[in-house]
Amino acid sequence: MAERYEGRYSPSPPGSGAPPALPAPIRARRDRDMRRATVLLLAALPFAVTAFGQAPEILARKLLAFGALALAAWLTREGARAAAEYEARTVARRPAIPRKLFASALTVAGLFLGGHALAGSVFTPLVLALIGGGLHLLAFGPDPLTDKAPEGVDPFQQDRAARVVEEAESYLTAITEAGRRIGDRAISDRLDRFVAAARAMCRGVEEDPRDITAARKYLGVYLLGARDATRRFADLWTRSRDTQARAEFEALLDDLQTHFAERTRDLLSDNRTDLDVEIEVLRDRLKRDGAAAGIPRNHSGE
Repeated sequence: MAERYEGRYSPSPPGSGAPPALPAPIRARRDRDMRRATVLLLAALPFAVTAFGQAPEILARKLLAFGALALAAWLTREGARAAAEYEARTVARRPAIPRKLFASALTVAGLFLGGHALAGSVFTPLVLALIGGGLHLLAFGPDPLTDKAPEGVDPFQQDRAARVVEEAESYLTAITEAGRRIGDRAISDRLDRFVAAARAMCRGVEEDPRDITAARKYLGVYLLGARDATRRFADLWTRSRDTQARAEFEALLDDLQTHFAERTRDLLSDNRTDLDVEIEVLRDRLKRDGAAAGIPRNHSGE
């Protein structure tokens, strides 16, 4: 049975309803930073290759240098992913761990240990290590250090919505992972469409946390049930290929996708209604203030 290759950033077939890829400039910047991180890892390999056959203290310094630079490369890659996701969203919380800043510090440590193992002195390796750490920071930039949130939103409400969305994202990740175990393209496409509908609701809640009360049951209870149902179907399908269970699971996915899409439209409609009310109130206020000040309502003086 043919199976579609899929991953977090893999392209999806047209009409699959999978979450859209990162915007092209952000994706290009992320890919560039990840390639540079790979170069950083390759640059650390000579320390590991030449460590053996040396005196014990030289061996230890070179292996520690390799470990520090390898960890710096990994943190840089993860930091680039987190920064791209942060930049692509209109509302986001800063990464909990400043990965790229830690990677810069580890670069300094790794270069110093490696230089000290080669030169035996302290001053020159320290200067070169500080230069290397500075170049790392310039090349990859710092991590996002502030939250992105709309103006006028209560921070407590924003944090509450962020916690609910994080929990929802963990359920969606688990659903996607269980879907991979099923190994069926049609089911994977249906799961992609449902996950896309759920993520649309997550983005709506992030942009307007006032919607969290109305959406919390969907992003919590319903997604938890969808995760458990997907896992159970994956276990059953891999064992027995039960066609009746497949039909019931597909019907469940269709219902979930429909309800999530409808609820998201309702939330957007509520926001539009609130905006219309605010505009109407503002117009009435301007009319009253204009009349009190003797300002004509239009150019004809009416």
